[in-house]
Order: sequence, then structure tokens, then C-alpha cells
Amino acid sequence: MNKTALIIVDMVKDFTDPEGLVFYPQNREILPKIKEVLSFCREKNALIIFLRHSYRAKKYDKNLVNMRKNCIENSGGDEIDPMLFVDEVKDYVVKKRRYSGFVGTDLDMILRENGIRKIIIVGTKTNCCIRATVTDAYNLDYIPYVIEECVATNSEEVNRVHLEDIRKYLGKVVSFQELKELFERGEL
Repeated sequence: MNKTALIIVDMVKDFTDPEGLVFYPQNREILPKIKEVLSFCREKNALIIFLRHSYRAKKYDKNLVNMRKNCIENSGGDEIDPMLFVDEVKDYVVKKRRYSGFVGTDLDMILRENGIRKIIIVGTKTNCCIRATVTDAYNLDYIPYVIEECVATNSEEVNRVHLEDIRKYLGKVVSFQELKELFERGEL
């Protein structure tokens, strides 16, 4: 296995489906691009990890006090969008209840057990879940690569500003083409 992981952040039905509770059209638009990146990373034998935003049904969660209810377990809204195939044997699916994929999960342990140092990050909410996951990855000494055309939020300006900050302070922001070139040169 390659020592790089692809982390797909919160591409669940409540975010990606037009009937979802917190749907943004931008999330639907990036799905085909993420599917292409997923296929490419599988070919390169990268470890695949899906982060799945999922709140416990009928249980308190501070996030649900301040925002719209979404991604409740067993509601269907926390299911990974069917456009993205999950290989039940090889892939990891990590449920999370906070913006960062590292908080309250075993993501760090999965990465360390598999000898991963470089992570590719795609998915939704650039200003919340992407940014928080990248920040924690950086603080844990991983090297995060965010694919710019494979992340989104509900505002293009907000998306751009957060990608700019990630690029300056936390990791690398690359295009899918640049990612392919990094693999070709053996840098990933």
C-alpha cells in the first residue's frame, strides 16, 4: 500500500442530495470530481477513508443546539452519497460529530497504523470540516494536500479565503492535475 491516504470529508446525503437537510448545490457539483479522484487514488493504492458526519439519534449534541438538525444516524441523511463507492473490505468509514475528523475518532490511529504521513483531503464545508481537519492534520505533523476543485461550501468567496489560508499556513492546495503529477514524480 502507498503511504498516502485520501480522506473524503462528509459527502453524505444531507449535504449532497437536493432533499438533504443542509444541501448546497456546490456539494452536488464536486461529487463527480471527487469520484474521479477516488478512482485515481484507488489505482495508486492509497488508503481510502470516508469521514461520515453522524449525530446520535435522540441524544444531546452541542452542535445540534446551535444549528439545523442534520446527519442524524439512521435517518438516511448521514449515509455516504451513493455516487461514491465504499469498498467495505479495504476502506475505512469514520463517524464524527465535530468539524475535525480527528476529534473524538480513531482517525489518527488509523493513519499511524498504516504508516501514513501525507493525506489528500476532499469534501465539504471548506470553512468548517475541511479547515478543522486540515488544521488538526497539520498540528499532528501530517502533510495535508487539499484538492481545490474537490472542496466546497455555500459561498465561493468563503471557499476561496479558506483555501488561501490553508495554502499559506497549513498545507498544500493543489489541482487534481497537480496531484497526478505529484504521484508521477513519486512525491505522494
